[in-house]
Amino acid sequence: MLDEILASTRTRVAELRAHGDALRTAATQAPPARSLGAALSAPGLGVIAEIKRRSPSAGEIAPGLDAPGQASRYVQGGAAAISVLTDPTYFGGSLADLTAVRAAVPVPVLRKDFIVDPVQLWEGRAAGADAVLLIVAALDASQLEELLAAVAATGMEALVEAHTPQEVETAVAAGAGIVGVNNRDLTTFITDLAVAEAIAPSIPDGVVTVGESGVSSPAGAARMAAAGYDAILVGEAAVRSADPRVFIAELRAAAQ
Repeated sequence: MLDEILASTRTRVAELRAHGDALRTAATQAPPARSLGAALSAPGLGVIAEIKRRSPSAGEIAPGLDAPGQASRYVQGGAAAISVLTDPTYFGGSLADLTAVRAAVPVPVLRKDFIVDPVQLWEGRAAGADAVLLIVAALDASQLEELLAAVAATGMEALVEAHTPQEVETAVAAGAGIVGVNNRDLTTFITDLAVAEAIAPSIPDGVVTVGESGVSSPAGAARMAAAGYDAILVGEAAVRSADPRVFIAELRAAAQ
């Protein structure tokens, strides 16, 4: 599935390159980026709450989701940042969602997509992204280094996602300042919080850490906090929650 998604992404990127100059110009005119690293380093367990309409593993989650309204409810519950899926084909996302969310909330907004080319960074910045997701499993070491340098040039920050100790080592060696450990294996879609717990000790001091995927309750949030993570990224459970404000508040309270 990851290979299929990446192939689809590269097709979109090939079309996007024709607009590279215009996107770069628009990106330089965007308001300054908000710092994701600073937001996640605040006291307590930070929560990156996600706007997620569907996924290959879960199917349809909330196709009619009011993205800015949902994001505002997350922030009212104490979310430190908002993640917006922008892949249209597999996740039902869009850059329009990201732009609307960025205008509705005062916290950093992360573009969550499959980034393989610098032109996507300028596209994201032009749409209002403060940070982007880079996935180690989707890139080789030189590509990761190139993209991290390009992220810095846009004024954004990168959340670099790993799933194994080796991928964490690759992320840190490339200069990642924010590392997320995905509890979901992108090849099998199996999710296990023990993945992040086992990998946490291998992440160097000074790196902001995020436990990604699989947290669906206060107990899961407490496990990630106990493992030493600065923040968690929560998607499907947050979207499906009866009251997102209460749900986010309960996740943060469980980690105190």
